[in-house]
Amino acid sequence: MKVTVLVLLVAVCAPIVVQAQSTPQQPLARTASAAAKIPAPGEFPPYKPPRTADGKPDFNGIWQSFVTADIDVRDHDAQPGPHPDVMGAYGAWPGGQGIVEGGEIPYKPEALAQKKANAEKRMVINITSDDRRHETGDPELKCYRPGIPRANYEPFPFQIIQSTDNIVMVYEFEHALRTIYMKEDKETPKDPPADSWMGWSHGHFEGDTLVIDSTGFVPYTWFDRAGDYHSDALHVVERYNLVSPYHIMYEATIEDPNVFTRPWKVSFPLYRRMEKNIQLVDFDCVEFVEKMLYGPYYKNSSK
Repeated sequence: MKVTVLVLLVAVCAPIVVQAQSTPQQPLARTASAAAKIPAPGEFPPYKPPRTADGKPDFNGIWQSFVTADIDVRDHDAQPGPHPDVMGAYGAWPGGQGIVEGGEIPYKPEALAQKKANAEKRMVINITSDDRRHETGDPELKCYRPGIPRANYEPFPFQIIQSTDNIVMVYEFEHALRTIYMKEDKETPKDPPADSWMGWSHGHFEGDTLVIDSTGFVPYTWFDRAGDYHSDALHVVERYNLVSPYHIMYEATIEDPNVFTRPWKVSFPLYRRMEKNIQLVDFDCVEFVEKMLYGPYYKNSSK
């Protein structure tokens, strides 16, 4: 009985096998054709972005990068992070590919020495009432505003709010905010009235590319946790280019003659957040760092 069933199955299935073999490669050909239409990483098909009421590309939305440059803007391996004996994998930092074009930052020799000292003391906190408190410790660790371009590749989203006269960028980390002035007038001088953590920014369009020119930075922000830094002579020119409904290609040219021998550039994509009802949520880190920053002066209000 078992033999009879097996023979019947072979007899029934044989025509199917023969038929399948008689039309070879057709599904494979269709698959190959479809694959040929998929852009390679970093490449996008031609795209005409939607416009605002004044005819400019519409950058409104919530965006986020998915690079690990906040740890190190250059190529880096995974690291245990601080206090692995307590934090384990929770405190570990992932490895990642760098965002620096060419791979290296052109430090002056004395500035490179300072960068290495920063990295060694990124977890050291000075409790003082003057600017010496900025000499050690990653500013992000201490919940200071991240500066530019770091704010754009921290692991937090940010929102672009675009109007005719100004563009506002609101960052989830520490309520950071920057205004990009798109028109020059007497009320918005070209030169920064004072140095600040997020700088003083003016913008314009070159075709469909949003170009933002920023100066007037305090010398305390870092580019990453690896100690890469700048002086108060920092000058950043950013370029935002909408390449699809869901992607901005971002690049920033960094210039600081006090620290670097030449300008250098970072670039990476930004992704539109597409969750239903997406919005920025509160990350007010001040309350997370008060005890660390103020030590014996800290008073726990919950007790």
